Amino acid sequence: MARKQIPTALPKVLTIGQLATRGGIAASALRFYESQGLLESSRVDHNQRRYDRDALRRVAFIRAAQRVGLSLDEIKQALDSLPEGRTPTAADWESLAGGGQAQIAERIRLLERLRDDLGSCIGCGCLSLENCPLYNPDDAAYLLGHGAQYWKGRTPADAGVEL
Repeated sequence: MARKQIPTALPKVLTIGQLATRGGIAASALRFYESQGLLESSRVDHNQRRYDRDALRRVAFIRAAQRVGLSLDEIKQALDSLPEGRTPTAADWESLAGGGQAQIAERIRLLERLRDDLGSCIGCGCLSLENCPLYNPDDAAYLLGHGAQYWKGRTPADAGVEL
């Protein structure tokens, strides 16, 4: 049985394919991250991308932040706050994660409410238009802002709508 050879020295630069494989992410996602300013690459012959090895940690940072529910805009702000070209450290992650604790707690609260409300909707079967937080007559919820406003505890009355 042939033993798998482990490289003794890691390359200083990675192709997009190498970064995608090592980072466990699609090459198209890396191109998207680059278009959003989350990653940087240099170009070589035939316009091929090359990434510094530090990009591996940056990709891991981005993926971890996405897993806890942070938006790409929030992740970009965190990365932009670092000194130019510096790779995120454990302290950077702690800072970002610490600031996100309140957001995560709010998301959990909203998800628990969604779970409870859906349980009662499924149980009632009628989808009462007077009590149902899903009902949005004439798209009036847009007056309250973006997103699912009624799930956030707002009511049609807050938008000046009577059911």
